[in-house]
Amino acid sequence: MPDSTRIPDRPSLDGLEERWARVWDDEGIFRFDRTAERADVFSIDTPPPTVSGALHIGHVFSYTQTDLIARYQRMRGKEVFYPIGWDDNGLPTERRVQLNYGVQCDPTLPYDPEFTPPAKPGKSPVKVSRRNFVELCHRQTEHDERAYEALWRRVGLSVDWTQLYTTIGDRARAAAQRGFLNALARGEAYAVDGPTLWDVTFGTAVAQAELEDRERPGAYHRLKFGEFLVDTTRPELLPACVALVAHPGDERFRPHFGSTVRTPLFNVEVPLLAHHLADPEKGTGLVMVCTFGDLTDVTWWRELDLPARTVIERNGRLTLQAPPGVAEDDFAPIAGLTVHQAREKVVALLRASGELDGEPRPITHAVKFYEKGDKPLEIVGTRQWYIRNGGRSPELRAALLARGRELTWTPEHMRTRYEHWVEGLTGDWVISRQRFFGVPIPLWYRLDADAKPIHDDPIVPERLPMDPSSDTPPGFEEIDRGRPGGFVGDPDVMDTWATSSLTPQIIGRWLDDADLFSRVFPMDLRPQAHEIIRTWLFTTVLRAHTEHDVLPWRHATIAGWIMDPDRKKLSKSKDNAKDSPEDLLEQFGADAVRYWAANARPGVDTAFDTNQMRVGRRLATKLLNASRFVLSFGGSPDPALVTAAVDRALLGALSTVVTEATAAFDAYDYARALERTEQFFWSFCDDYLELVKARAYGEAGSAEVVSARAALTVALSTLLRLFAPFLPYVTEEVWSWWQTGSVHRAPWPADVFAFDAAPLALASDVLGAVRRAKSAAQQSMRAPVSLLAVAGPSAVLSAVRGDLAAAGNVQDWSVTEAAELSVTVTL
Repeated sequence: MPDSTRIPDRPSLDGLEERWARVWDDEGIFRFDRTAERADVFSIDTPPPTVSGALHIGHVFSYTQTDLIARYQRMRGKEVFYPIGWDDNGLPTERRVQLNYGVQCDPTLPYDPEFTPPAKPGKSPVKVSRRNFVELCHRQTEHDERAYEALWRRVGLSVDWTQLYTTIGDRARAAAQRGFLNALARGEAYAVDGPTLWDVTFGTAVAQAELEDRERPGAYHRLKFGEFLVDTTRPELLPACVALVAHPGDERFRPHFGSTVRTPLFNVEVPLLAHHLADPEKGTGLVMVCTFGDLTDVTWWRELDLPARTVIERNGRLTLQAPPGVAEDDFAPIAGLTVHQAREKVVALLRASGELDGEPRPITHAVKFYEKGDKPLEIVGTRQWYIRNGGRSPELRAALLARGRELTWTPEHMRTRYEHWVEGLTGDWVISRQRFFGVPIPLWYRLDADAKPIHDDPIVPERLPMDPSSDTPPGFEEIDRGRPGGFVGDPDVMDTWATSSLTPQIIGRWLDDADLFSRVFPMDLRPQAHEIIRTWLFTTVLRAHTEHDVLPWRHATIAGWIMDPDRKKLSKSKDNAKDSPEDLLEQFGADAVRYWAANARPGVDTAFDTNQMRVGRRLATKLLNASRFVLSFGGSPDPALVTAAVDRALLGALSTVVTEATAAFDAYDYARALERTEQFFWSFCDDYLELVKARAYGEAGSAEVVSARAALTVALSTLLRLFAPFLPYVTEEVWSWWQTGSVHRAPWPADVFAFDAAPLALASDVLGAVRRAKSAAQQSMRAPVSLLAVAGPSAVLSAVRGDLAAAGNVQDWSVTEAAELSVTVTL
């Protein structure tokens, strides 16, 4: 029975979040019980948000949706393994450190233990050693992560905070390095010197999955190769030209295949060759192959066995020396220039020499960028580490496609995005990055007599994690570093996805806790956004397939985006995420914000809508007040005491809601579960409470009174548990007024009331007609009804007549048997 002393006189939403978040943490309500058997565990591979300054409301949106599932599974009796981590290594962190502290990493500088960053960043960055730079990265991420944790706690994520990890932490670094070494031993990781997609802003290699096309202005320049005309958007690469190609079926050039022509300005003899990738309908049909202007150039270079004349360096400038075959005097005018400067200079020289046919023709075209970069990508020759991903292996590609079909997707159509990505791979995954704050490639190399590294015989570490820039290999001492006959560490770090692709292994403690790993892996759920299917989802499938020969999880739920009023994705980089989550939580409360997030179905892009948050707050307030009203009667929660027709009908209708909400949650359609629960709740408040209020206020002990009070109490218990995943704070508050323990550890309600819901539906319809009549007559809802004439099922109407009379203040009745309901109200 409810204890009236625990029910506040004036319940309020204020202060609930701070109070209950503290209780949940102190009592370990969401802590994982690692003794649970695997069959009783539901494990979630939660995305570690990138630590890049601040989270926006889009993050709250998608992470809340995952939390709905976690809370539901916990109430269904599962022991939920729900850790969280921070993705804190990589370029976003480095960029923030550079901006916030006014520093730039120079790995050639020695470590300065006394270094203090400037109080205010100056115009020119202060150069610091790699170790000093990494220390600043750690300082920055620790600050950001405290803010992240505070936000997630307030949102009410039911994660197990004792399982917190970071992608730069020891456990993550050890897992990433072990995964790399295992791939190396299996022949899946390899290093090669060759053309590499290169971001000149950050000075690092870039993977295919990190590319994006951006529309940029450009121009076609028509160049004269003797009697032939060639269109190009990159005349500055003319000294890198190694061939001209045309389609094999192009009759204009068929007689000339195998002949040679000379390049304008630089007078280098190059072959004219056939290749099926040349488009006869584009430009003049003849294409200039340069090393390297784009990825098609790389394909032609490989497949046609062409020489390399690289002219662009890692800094985005042209080389100081002419490439092979080009005269130094001819190259001198553009040596060392930026790409833009070299383009203008070459065009001027072509115009002067008469080898430019007409003037450049302006165009707008798609240019490839690194997704975090500000300048177009270049292709330069570098030594990089790769992991085989099916881009060059039909067998591996087929196996990864099969894994995608084995995985259960919500929504199902998102599998197509995965398949398109796998089928469109053009090369293996370059995982090395020429950066500083990341997981180091865990290798050393012996140095020959000239102090040059012997790459073919790397030294593998005995313990992980390790840093080859500060740790020494077995058999060597620090004094041997860099000396002839000594050693040197691999200078690169791994792509952040090379760590994040192992999040199931990291959170499951793959390397140091075999018992835990066996209980949680493979995991049950991967929730994530659709734009990183090609990166995070695909690479995680790849690593689990090659390392464990399994899928990393059984199910993937794909969240949609939050859109601004112009239907653009809400993003900090687009500067359209104006409302901070903290401000919205302060204004509306966590339950209201969660309500908004829960109304969006998986995979569906959703408009940012504060009006829906207002609706959520009104719902939470109504739940407080309705609960106080119900509990004021002190009814028993025993359904056996429910005997009246309307009361039984209430429980019958509620059973249907439970069935539908359970099925929806099992299908990961939390929005449908909320929709049905909310619809029932408002009907419960608007109709049922009005129908039974007079009877519930009746004299205690009467069977009719006991039935009303018991039905109210049973319904409230069920509704609180149905709402608990969505509105965790207000439901926990009400639960505490009359129950022990947490509602979030209470069992999910069962649909056990096999009662006919028709009496309640009929009574609600009649009551609605009475209300409409009073409203039309501009009468109070308590105004008397002199005569209520109802045609309908007389037996059912007789059973609900008493409650209708009290709710509608009906003085006289007339009932006629009829197949269809008809109501006449006389005031």
